[in-house]
Amino acid sequence: MADAPADAARLDAPSSPSEVHRLPGLDLLRAIAVLWVMLFHSFLNEGPDEGFAWLCHYGWMGVDLFFVLSGYLIGSQVLGPLARGQRLSFGGFYLRRAFRILPAFLAVLAVYLLVPGFRESPGLEPAWKFLSFTLNLLIDYRQNHAFSHAWSLCVEEHFYLVFPLLAWWLMRRSSKTALFVAICTAVVLGGVALRAGVWLHDFKTEGPVGESARSWFAEDIYFPTWNRLDGLLAGVVLASLKTFRAQWWRRAQGYANAALLVGFGLLAVAMWLFRARTGLLANAIGWPVLAAGFALLVFAGASRTSWIGRWSIPGVAWLAATSYSLYLVHKGVFHMVDESVGEQLTGHSLVALAVYGGAALAAAAVLHYGVEQPFLRLRDWLLDAKTKSSARGAEPAREPALGE
Repeated sequence: MADAPADAARLDAPSSPSEVHRLPGLDLLRAIAVLWVMLFHSFLNEGPDEGFAWLCHYGWMGVDLFFVLSGYLIGSQVLGPLARGQRLSFGGFYLRRAFRILPAFLAVLAVYLLVPGFRESPGLEPAWKFLSFTLNLLIDYRQNHAFSHAWSLCVEEHFYLVFPLLAWWLMRRSSKTALFVAICTAVVLGGVALRAGVWLHDFKTEGPVGESARSWFAEDIYFPTWNRLDGLLAGVVLASLKTFRAQWWRRAQGYANAALLVGFGLLAVAMWLFRARTGLLANAIGWPVLAAGFALLVFAGASRTSWIGRWSIPGVAWLAATSYSLYLVHKGVFHMVDESVGEQLTGHSLVALAVYGGAALAAAAVLHYGVEQPFLRLRDWLLDAKTKSSARGAEPAREPALGE
């Protein structure tokens, strides 16, 4: 997964800081995304795959749904103040992201480093690749598979670093709309050309994916940030439309259910393209198709009148809130369950699903309440203290105006 933080489900009209509410549709999409990824990794770890092979096969798509949700959330957080003519607080933004991402990530990384039995495979990349968020660019995937799902966090971190600066620069240009369209077009078409070019080059020089000396599909196409921008871009486009075309957005939300159906249609097309997941056609054009489909689902999820956004389903909000912790720990937990009781669960897929999933949920709850939540409360306290300090520091400058 990429971590699109659970705050994504709390995003409503970003035109005012006070207009923040839970959106059941986004909660549902986030919960589906993390459960889908878990099914995929249970399949890879020889977990409870019997009867779930079809879902497991496409479970990696949950990460791309997270990317779209993240682009929508971060895009709205960054573009909202800029659209209102306010100064974008880079320090506040990066502080929020750091407290949201780093504590739980560092806690799980420490477990991987200090407890070899937790690793889903023996090989683990050096700590500095995780700490520098360069894992997705430098990984030896064939030798060091443990905690490899942190690659998506690297993509997220690169996005967090670059996007606010790009948005700030773009808002200062007179032809911002034309530039935005040009950048979006360049990212999509450039991604298609780059992935196709890399695929053709590696296939020619190193041979088919399963027969080459290294995992070139994962290392050169699937993991690198520059090849995985379609989902994030789709989310940013949604955030831009909601922020700068608010009237159009409100009218279009009346067709949220139609968007939902079209989104499922595009998802079906993407699944057809990715029936051979490592194929050329899929990796050339499949990613933007998949991103567009998920973007329509997120658009529908952001509506309170759509089929998926109308009602809150019990338990879904909790899954959405703990999805980051669940994503971080589930592969290690699956491995430990497999090592301890995996043989006894063979042939009992529903029971196995409950055992594997229950263990992952329990571990995620410990991480969420023991690490995530305390640091989020600390973050809010620090930001609140900073706001009060800034207000006190500004008071003398305002006094003459009041006197006048």
